[in-house]
Order: sequence, then C-alpha cells, then structure tokens
Amino acid sequence: MFHNKLSSHLFRTLILVFVITIACQSTLATPTILPSSTPLQLPSTSKVPPPALSSQPPPSLASATPAITVEVTKTSTPSSPPLITLLFTGQIVPGRCVQTGVETRGNANYIYDNMRDLISGADYAIGTLNGTLSNSSPKTGCIRTFILVGSPEHADAMRRAGFDAMSVATNHIKNCVLSNCGVRTFWDTIENLKRVGIAPVGAGRNMAEAMQPVVFTVQGVRFAVISLGEIEPMAFASQEKPGIAVLNEDNLRAAIAAARRVGDVVIVMPHWGPEYSATPNWNQRKYAKIAVEAGADLVVGNHPHTVQAIQMINEVPVFYGLGNFVFDQSWSVEVSGSVILQVTFEGTHYKGYTLTPVISQMDGKVLRANKEQAAQILTSIEKASQKLH
Repeated sequence: MFHNKLSSHLFRTLILVFVITIACQSTLATPTILPSSTPLQLPSTSKVPPPALSSQPPPSLASATPAITVEVTKTSTPSSPPLITLLFTGQIVPGRCVQTGVETRGNANYIYDNMRDLISGADYAIGTLNGTLSNSSPKTGCIRTFILVGSPEHADAMRRAGFDAMSVATNHIKNCVLSNCGVRTFWDTIENLKRVGIAPVGAGRNMAEAMQPVVFTVQGVRFAVISLGEIEPMAFASQEKPGIAVLNEDNLRAAIAAARRVGDVVIVMPHWGPEYSATPNWNQRKYAKIAVEAGADLVVGNHPHTVQAIQMINEVPVFYGLGNFVFDQSWSVEVSGSVILQVTFEGTHYKGYTLTPVISQMDGKVLRANKEQAAQILTSIEKASQKLH
C-alpha cells in the first residue's frame, strides 16, 4: 500500500501498514571508497559477521584521510517493474541503560533480534546514530546523564542487523565522560562503523568533507545521501576542525547540489527540531522547504525523541522525525515508540511508504508495537500532520 499524499484516509492507512513487512533479500557487492590514500576495506557481504572485537580501542583517525564518498552497489532480485526498498529508523542511542544492558548480556545483538529480518530485507538500510562508540571513554552506567557513550560492539550488532549506513550528523557524536577526549571518541565512532562495513554520513575531518554524500547504487539507480545537524555547536565541523556538517541554508543547498551531481535520487537526513514535540517547528519547516526547492527527492529527519509529522512538499515526502528506535527512555509510548520507515522507488520515481511501529525497552531491545501502542504512535503522527495543512 503506497501513500502519495496525506489525505483523509491517512489514519486508516497508517493503522494497517504497521503489520506490513517487505522481505526482499539482497546481496552486498564489494564497495569502493573514494578518494583516500589508504581506503578502508569494508566487508564484501552483510551476511558475514564482523571480526571479533579487540580489547584495544581503534587507532585514531585524526591524522588519516577519512573516506569522503562511499559508493556501495547492491542488487536486488529482479522484478518487473523493478522496485527498490530503502529502510530508515529513528535514532539509535547506545549509552546509559542500553550500554548497561549490553554489558550485562555480554553482547549487543539482542537489541535487534526482532528487527533483523525486516532491516536486512531492505535493499539499503540507514539508521541514525546519536552517541559515540568508543573504548576511549568510561561508560556512565544506567544513570540520568546527557553523556551518551556506548562500546564498539554496538557497531558489530548494527551490521549484523542489516544496517548499511548511519547518519552521524548528530548532537552526541562527540560525547565523552572525560573532558578532553571528545575528538577521539568521534574518530573512534567513525572508525568502528567503517570497520564493520557501515558507511557514516554527515561527518568528516572538516566541513567540506562532512558535507560530502554517500552514494549507493541499487538496480542501476544511484542514491546520494547527505546529513546535516543543527543541535550542538560543539559537534560542528569547521574549515580546520573535524565534526559534523552544520545545517544552515548555504550548506544545505551546497550539499544537495553536490549530491545531485553524483546521484539520481537525493536523500537529505537532517538532525533537527525540539525534543518531545510531534509538531515540527518553524525552523524544520523552513529547511524542509529549502531542501525540496534545492532538489531533494526525500527528506528523513530525526532528533526530537518522538515521532513527528509527515508532509508532502511539491510531491516530495518529508518525514520530520521517526522517534527513538533504540534508547532507554521508556516512561511513555510517546518516547519509547518509533516507526521503521520503508520507502519504495520504482527506478528513480518515488512510489510510496510504509510505517512499522515499534517500541524500545529500557535496555534497548526493540519490539513490534502491539495494537494499542501502534494506534497511539500513528495517531500522534496523524494529528501532527494535519496541523501542517
């Protein structure tokens, strides 16, 4: 069931689609990283488990040349006409009680046990990582803190779950318990994602590099993904400083233009908006319009820790926020609930989307929402969406 515009039928449609799953198995070809003097070699298939974790933290990349554009080719089972399924999740926060759960269980695989088939079944799966994956910082334990630090094994678990890329233009990507290791944990995170074959999007050793797209090809269609964030200035890159791409009008237009030169379909992933509000604020709506005007074909945002509205702008779908996919915020469905978004393309043409409501437990384990929870999540999206008409 496809949605080409929001209408009076949206709520009834949303209630139905949470039970829909798309199961198209796919094979990951050997990726090429461009350009780099010593490119990282990513795994040749998503079905092969990553190598065993080392007890030592990964080497710093501060003096290395990180990949600017990662080009990944995936081929799905041929169909007529060919349909391409892209999957997106809400934000993944590996710290606090989620990290404590991982330490208690001895691995992070349990987080995605119930979602693995859905995630790996997509032609390409992209998450949003809002935290660091590093052994350079002590872990906080299951306490209330704004420092969100997880261990490197989260990267392995995400890869085994089927993720191909991660938006990292997020506000907690330089978190560290110590006062002087934010840059180190930032590079550790990038390195750990690349180590397992997950392409980081939206960060680099300077602003120009952070704004470069990740390009992947499915059935001959080139998808170019960019990610920019506006929340935490300490995470921002500059001309001389590593960090994330900064979301402002000039950067957004420039990044979309660069993505258009190398992609047939341009996907923008902004990290934006106020916390705990289902209704996008004026700033989000402004940037959504700019993104569409500049040439975006799809906009998928995150950060607010709750699901947000969906809007069609000049026939381009904008998903303002997908909620908390993995986090320990469990005091209500509004914050523990999120949606897995599957967007379908026929060649380069957008055809529609489905939503699968899910719930994150305090230790991060993701479960499918029951009927009552799903109705509450989808109703929140519907009410917020109606306000944008």
